[in-house]
Amino acid sequence: MTQDVRQWLAEIESLRQSIDRANQEREEAYASAARWRSLYETEAKQRRSDAAIAQQSIARLQAELDVLRSPSSIAVDAGSIESIAEMPPDALKERLATALSECDRLMQALRAEQAEHAKTRKDLTSALGDTVDLLAKERAKNPLPAPPPPASE
Repeated sequence: MTQDVRQWLAEIESLRQSIDRANQEREEAYASAARWRSLYETEAKQRRSDAAIAQQSIARLQAELDVLRSPSSIAVDAGSIESIAEMPPDALKERLATALSECDRLMQALRAEQAEHAKTRKDLTSALGDTVDLLAKERAKNPLPAPPPPASE
């Protein structure tokens, strides 16, 4: 009988250690998932900020381009008309070319930023999914034991 009690105590201790390991692994997986989520959110925030800045620059340049394309527009004030009228045609062409190239550059930068954002989102989502899969495998490999039946008196 003493041998049976020792065997049961050893089994209980082994199960307690298994539970402790499983709990530790679960906590590590949760911490890893939280770190990945934080990284993803930080990256997404930066991408949104960069995209908003690029959109503002594009809008500003587009407005400037519209003004340059239609100098007779009512929205242009007299000072702007005079300064544009005083510019030689070559300078106007150069300014227009500069604005167009800047607009093109910003559009390319925005597209590249959007592609990078999509790639980052995909990578971080995959990493988060992998972490969840590993946690599920660990849980399947080391399931928590069922509680012992209540002792009857």
